[in-house]
Amino acid sequence: MSKNYERMIKGELYIAKDEKLASLNKKKWELVEEFNATPFAEVEHQQSLIRNLFGKVGSNCYVNKPFYCDYGCNIEVGDNFYANADCLFLDVCKIKIGNNAFLGPRVMILTPCHPIDAEVRNSLLEYGKEVVIGDNVWIGGGAIINPGVTIGDNVVIGSGSVVTKSLPSGGVYAGNPCHLIRKITEEDHAYWEKKKQEYYSE
Repeated sequence: MSKNYERMIKGELYIAKDEKLASLNKKKWELVEEFNATPFAEVEHQQSLIRNLFGKVGSNCYVNKPFYCDYGCNIEVGDNFYANADCLFLDVCKIKIGNNAFLGPRVMILTPCHPIDAEVRNSLLEYGKEVVIGDNVWIGGGAIINPGVTIGDNVVIGSGSVVTKSLPSGGVYAGNPCHLIRKITEEDHAYWEKKKQEYYSE
């Protein structure tokens, strides 16, 4: 691995103009372009491309097209992952997503950062911060997850939210900046379990 790749993954300053990074980027574009051009009916081929693109994929993973990312190899998703159309993952650092994650359309997960100082920024040095998303998370359409954020388990994020800070487990969050709307309770579980039983009893 190149010095710049190692520094990038660690969240340290690096320069993206690097032979190793260019090679990874070329592989990414080949897979992403083929994925986005594959007919919807060819589901198995589409998802095999995603398994080749991502660094780690659990069982029952589905990504809708179009989809875009920086490298792909730094994305890890668990079982029962679903991403709706037009999601964007900028994975200069790791993006780690747990089991049973549902993402609405046009969700952006961003790890790249740039120096505040213009002189250093203009020298093309940049860095990143890892994003971690737990189990049983639903992210509404158009939400933006910013660099360095950790989202706990059993979280719902409202559509259009901008997540700038880490979110603890077990809550409904929304807004810009994203904030707690209310905790998820046992009453919520009982209500939706009843609705599920009504569905299956018909």
